Amino acid sequence: FLMERKTHAKINRKEVMLAKLRKSCSCTPKKLKNFVMDFFPVLRWLPKYHCKEYIWGDVMSGLVIGIILVPQAIAYSLLAGLKPIYSLYTSFFANIIYFLMGTSRHVSVGIFSLISLMVGQVVDRELLLAGFDLNDDAPPALGDGSLQNDSQTNTTAFNLTIAGMNAECGKECYAIGIATALTFVAGVYQVLMGIFRLGFVSMYLSESVLDGFATGASLTILTAQVKYLIGIKIPRSQGHGMLVITWINIFRNISQANLCDVITSAICIVVLVTAKELGDRYKHKLKFPLPTELVVIVVATLVSHYGKLNEVYASSVSGAIPTGFIPPKVPHFNLMLRVAVDALPLAIVSFVFTVSLSEMCAKKYAYTIRANQEMFAVGFCNIIPSFFHSFATSAALAKTLVKTSTGCQTQVSGVISAMVVLLVLLFLAPLFYSLQKCVLACIIIVSLRGALRKFRDVPARYHVNKVDTLVWVVTMSASALISTEIGLLVGIVFSMLCIIVRTQRPRTALLGQIQNTSFYEDDLEYENLSSVPKVKIFRFEAPLYYANRNYFLKSLYRLTNLDPNLEAARRKKYEKKEKQHLKKGDHTTANGLGVGETTLQLVPKQIDFQALVVDCSSISFLDTTGVNTLKEILKDYKDLNISVLLACCNPSVIDSLKRGGYFGKDFGSIQEMLFYSIHNAVQFAKDQK
Repeated sequence: FLMERKTHAKINRKEVMLAKLRKSCSCTPKKLKNFVMDFFPVLRWLPKYHCKEYIWGDVMSGLVIGIILVPQAIAYSLLAGLKPIYSLYTSFFANIIYFLMGTSRHVSVGIFSLISLMVGQVVDRELLLAGFDLNDDAPPALGDGSLQNDSQTNTTAFNLTIAGMNAECGKECYAIGIATALTFVAGVYQVLMGIFRLGFVSMYLSESVLDGFATGASLTILTAQVKYLIGIKIPRSQGHGMLVITWINIFRNISQANLCDVITSAICIVVLVTAKELGDRYKHKLKFPLPTELVVIVVATLVSHYGKLNEVYASSVSGAIPTGFIPPKVPHFNLMLRVAVDALPLAIVSFVFTVSLSEMCAKKYAYTIRANQEMFAVGFCNIIPSFFHSFATSAALAKTLVKTSTGCQTQVSGVISAMVVLLVLLFLAPLFYSLQKCVLACIIIVSLRGALRKFRDVPARYHVNKVDTLVWVVTMSASALISTEIGLLVGIVFSMLCIIVRTQRPRTALLGQIQNTSFYEDDLEYENLSSVPKVKIFRFEAPLYYANRNYFLKSLYRLTNLDPNLEAARRKKYEKKEKQHLKKGDHTTANGLGVGETTLQLVPKQIDFQALVVDCSSISFLDTTGVNTLKEILKDYKDLNISVLLACCNPSVIDSLKRGGYFGKDFGSIQEMLFYSIHNAVQFAKDQK
């Protein structure tokens, strides 16, 4: 039977687009109100805030995150190559802006190790190109002068003209200038992606790519912190192969290790790891996580200050951290041009991590988020703070999990966390002067436990899916051994190539009938299937398009044991020889058979079927080449008196076949060529016999 298709009314796309444009451009008070409330979701949920029910959980989680945020912010400044004060600014402004614009109730937006690393790599590169010394402890010189005259060291501010930036600027000034320009451009990209609804870009970052990227970047982060752990002074490596070059420099200078830093690092790592393991084991008994990082920082600062570790043992310390806020400043336009390309992967990674974490929390706690609004939120979390000497932000998994485990209900907890950071900014920052950098490095390394544990999951991942494991390995290796940005690009390209290869060489099979049923399955995969006499059933498990056309034909010819082109050529050659013998009056053929017996030779013994059924259930679409391929096999097999029947075609494939003329001009023979199940096609072939 032939099912009748519904007739769909033709849509005038031009009129639809004009109507949408008129609707979007119109402005009414109600529409303006909805726009403002959609742009600032806090206006919708804050008036409905259940104070008695939510306030305790929000305050508790906000305080815990704030306590965790302060030491992490100071530590992650090492990754970004900036002073700790800028990390604190970043954490403060990101929490406030996401509170106003975010749609997730639980996600924690702020400073993030991977984003800090990507910012730091760009900052280091530009500092190097500008002629600055990347050594953290380099003495002030012409390229690293204070902005104030100093008669004792004979170091004065100088007029720096780099990339059109004509101002008195030292190393720290130029570094934060690069970071804010990069952050501003990344935020602009994210807002533009939100305006043009380009959130689908995140779909090309599979879980394997993201995990591999995070693990590779974690290896880079760990490598960058080793010099602080053991207290050696080596130049910060730049460019491709940074991980290998850094390890070579570490082993070359291992003899210069600072014993005080080594001992401090060992103690801190043991304490932090032990506390984390105990926290994970007894987390069901603890109402909130242990503030181990804060305790370690306070104790280490006191020991360093009263033990005079910097003066006596030359242990590297954080130095002066000013209080208050620096006056806002517009990011420099010429610097934006220098970092415009670097900002693109930064914008995508920041957005993808934020949306994926937001969706995870929304699914767990049964509410919805708006991905497009999340893009606006994280975009403005970058644009606005860039005027206040902050750098790029993103949602962070570890802090989000802590937030949810400590009773967070809404983003009011983010405001509480921002207040904790503000307290440090206004009053407590100078107290961290004597804090050793090796302690900060320990905090960073221990925070990488989750990403580094992915190595333990490789066997299980390989057991589940070998291709995804290969994508993970390639992305991780490229991110670690080449660079993070190139690693991300390599991962995306490689994962897409894997998809293309899998569609180019998909599974193909001949099907057999399940006994006493009307169902058919792969003859090589299942036992006790019966073959259908005089009928071959071929399944192709992929779209049929230009890239896999040849594989489709080769697989068909191999499984059916018949190439119609070769068979047609063989027959023509045989007939030609027969005609030559008949002209000579010889009534025997080249094989010594009589003319009457020759006809039997025209149908070779290997052709053991008279109908070919193509199972199209796995063919999702056809392009022009695919349609022409099916028309070709229809003609070739017809020349051998073998009928080709299509089964289980979806409407898209049927439409492509109709447009390509597969069923003829008037579709008169469609009922004899197209069937809605394999069994119908097989029954038709048997009846035709």
